[in-house]
Amino acid sequence: MRILKWLLWTMVVLAVLIGGGGLLFPATSHLERSTLIQRPPAEVFATLNSFGRFNEWSPWFEMDPSAKYAYSGPASGVGAKMAWVGNSSVGSGSQEIIESVPDGRIVNALDFGGSKAKATFQLTPDGNGTRVTWSLDSEHGYNPINRLFGALLLDRMVGKDYEKGLAKLKGVLESGPR
Repeated sequence: MRILKWLLWTMVVLAVLIGGGGLLFPATSHLERSTLIQRPPAEVFATLNSFGRFNEWSPWFEMDPSAKYAYSGPASGVGAKMAWVGNSSVGSGSQEIIESVPDGRIVNALDFGGSKAKATFQLTPDGNGTRVTWSLDSEHGYNPINRLFGALLLDRMVGKDYEKGLAKLKGVLESGPR
């Protein structure tokens, strides 16, 4: 009986520490990566402002080439939407373009089964090319587990995917005709 009480108290103390400690982490997370693509902003914008070529450069496509995709809304710009259902590596969710500033910025609302975030592509002219900055912003509210994840694991888990996606985007755009 004494061991059971000790285990129960230990579990309560751990839950309070994790829950309370998690609330000490930021309520928001931000991740970003960038690359220079030797193409004009208009060309980069045309590729990112539509989901038509998404799987050519997506870092997640090769994790599940048999994932199912559904497209709705306009072919490009605000309202264009893509939903997917895949294996455990890519999961399921949707993204919709909610802001589209020609040759400058595209913002996508992301929904991963209830977990929401925003992904932004900022395009900046840089010499003869375009600096593409891809960022991810999420709000965690008062969820201590999400705060811990955002503060401690987001960059490690998603940062490499963003780097890979930007490298693939650069390769796709720079290998095509000018």
